[in-house]
Amino acid sequence: MGKNLVFLPIVAVVIAIQLLTAWTGTIYYLTQLTMSAYYSLLIVGLCVVMGYAGQISIGHAGFFAIGGYLSAALTTRNLIPHADFLLVRLLNSLGCLQAGQDVYGDPLLVFTPWVACIIAILTTLIVAFILGVPVLKLKGHYLAMATLGFGIIIYRIVLASAYFGEADGISGVPGFMLVPGLLVSGDKAWRVPNYYIAWSVLLLAILLLRQLIDSRVGRALRAIHGSPEAAEAMGVDIATYKLKTFMLSAVFSALAGVLLTHYNGGIGPSEASVMKSVRYVAIVAVGGMANLWGALAMGMLLNFLSLRGLFGSYDDAVFGLILITIMLFAPNGILGLQLGRIWQGLPYFLRKKPVTKGVND
Repeated sequence: MGKNLVFLPIVAVVIAIQLLTAWTGTIYYLTQLTMSAYYSLLIVGLCVVMGYAGQISIGHAGFFAIGGYLSAALTTRNLIPHADFLLVRLLNSLGCLQAGQDVYGDPLLVFTPWVACIIAILTTLIVAFILGVPVLKLKGHYLAMATLGFGIIIYRIVLASAYFGEADGISGVPGFMLVPGLLVSGDKAWRVPNYYIAWSVLLLAILLLRQLIDSRVGRALRAIHGSPEAAEAMGVDIATYKLKTFMLSAVFSALAGVLLTHYNGGIGPSEASVMKSVRYVAIVAVGGMANLWGALAMGMLLNFLSLRGLFGSYDDAVFGLILITIMLFAPNGILGLQLGRIWQGLPYFLRKKPVTKGVND
């Protein structure tokens, strides 16, 4: 119980930020803060994969896209032309579909957001399992290249598929009614409730991950990260632990994709791009690969600055530079920054002390 007291100051800061934006008339900041919270949901999941299971994944944007695109397509693609199919009639009778009208007033029959979310999560689990079984046998840069290839495949699928809107993506995604009175939507009227919804989901995810890390599973993951051979000698099922951790992080990514897509009312192929995956890896590296709180802080800060347009057209370049800098000078995260490493990383002619001649020379 005492370990969870650290959540209290975070909750206080979240509430204080909302009150401050209301008092200063800058409530529009909550839009970017809400989006940053959903991106941070992916990042904390990736932090466990990289920092504890020791897996380098450059394909988590693919899982994010699977969740977002499937939920968007299922809640917008009209099933009226297929209404006579047995499966469609069965789904409709079970309450999995909802009727409505499109922007032109024509009848619409689509999946409910809850059903679409469940389908997206289950699909992500299956894909993560199919990918993880062979890929997680690889190590180091081989694993990174394999997950990179997965991300590229997902990106090309959503970019080339008419069902997923090709280069235009999918727009007009409806809000996600979690429970009566709580709607995930980007409308101004729902700005404050959505801010708290996003943070509630994020903090619940961190609470789950902390319980995992402090459990027997977490100790096994740390052992695997430290020395796979020693962990295996102690009876740890390395393949199973790595696969389950990978699948859990994939679910976090997909859930983030679902919620952010319904919040934004759409999704585009840029969310599945390789640079998005590089960005997530960079943020985890900055925060510390085995530091959930560091990943959370850097995820919120860097995503917020990016969404506010601070980096302009150099956005991707900035995150690439951040990753290179962290790997050179602070491989344990910005909190573990070592000034001596920075000095050693400077060119020799800058580190070389000037030679002073004596007065008698």
